[in-house]
Amino acid sequence: MKTLKKYHGVVVPMVTPVSKDGSIDTVAVERIVDNMARYGVAPLIMGTTGEGNSVSTEGGVQMIAAAKKAAQGRVTIYTGLAGNCISEQLAAAERFIEAGADVIAATLPSYYALTPVQMENYYLTLANSIKVPLMLYNITITTHMSIPLDVIERLSHHPNIVGLKDSENNVPRLEEALKLFADREDFAYFCGCAANSAVSLKNGADGIVPSVGNYLPQKYQQLYEAGINGDMAECERLQQETIEIGKINTAGLTLGESLAGLKVIMKMCGLCEEYMLPPLTELSPEISDRIRKEAAPIVNSL
Repeated sequence: MKTLKKYHGVVVPMVTPVSKDGSIDTVAVERIVDNMARYGVAPLIMGTTGEGNSVSTEGGVQMIAAAKKAAQGRVTIYTGLAGNCISEQLAAAERFIEAGADVIAATLPSYYALTPVQMENYYLTLANSIKVPLMLYNITITTHMSIPLDVIERLSHHPNIVGLKDSENNVPRLEEALKLFADREDFAYFCGCAANSAVSLKNGADGIVPSVGNYLPQKYQQLYEAGINGDMAECERLQQETIEIGKINTAGLTLGESLAGLKVIMKMCGLCEEYMLPPLTELSPEISDRIRKEAAPIVNSL
């Protein structure tokens, strides 16, 4: 069995539940977080799945406070930080921490293409300023940049940088990263590409970050436990099962549409409504009906 580091396990990039007027549905936040925490699964608030770039600082504060209340100390509250104005990010981070964020996970500013030196300087600025542990968050599908592993390795020795959430769908990079970090007690590796959960655990990953865990936290907890206990046959079985389930709200859709599709299923589970934050929108009735039909056997089995 893998020796667990301080930061480990299943961390779900939580949807942001909103009302029709766009306000944060804090009751739904509490319901979703409680459903995760009962299985030992932690939320990542305002990540990509949570429409993080569309959530105001005030909305983020409301979500974090509601999540902290629901978690009741059972799980860590991870909170995403995104934006292009560093002074505003630092101010937002301070408020998020006051509201109850335990760890900040920051993506690269993405308006300009950054050099490796600029990437490193950005994270050093955050790490030297933020009063809680910082995780690096690499997600090429939205930032259109990849944080080089040599930059990550140097940053990993900063006392306030505790891990990496890597959502780049690149297995050779994953394997190379885990050669660097799997045995590091002071730095955790979280696989942010759900389809690579099993291979990451096989290579020594500390955690996985699956969006479908929003309504199936227990399934991913089972996958994670199989992986860290060395039962790779069961881990691979669950991996293939969850890949097929994930296609329900992603096949043929853009990233933004897939997030709306996820909320369709979340509503079926009684967890939140389908409303999205601008510029994203709800799906057409035809696509929503298709998702509901395909998801019904899974939801009915819960």
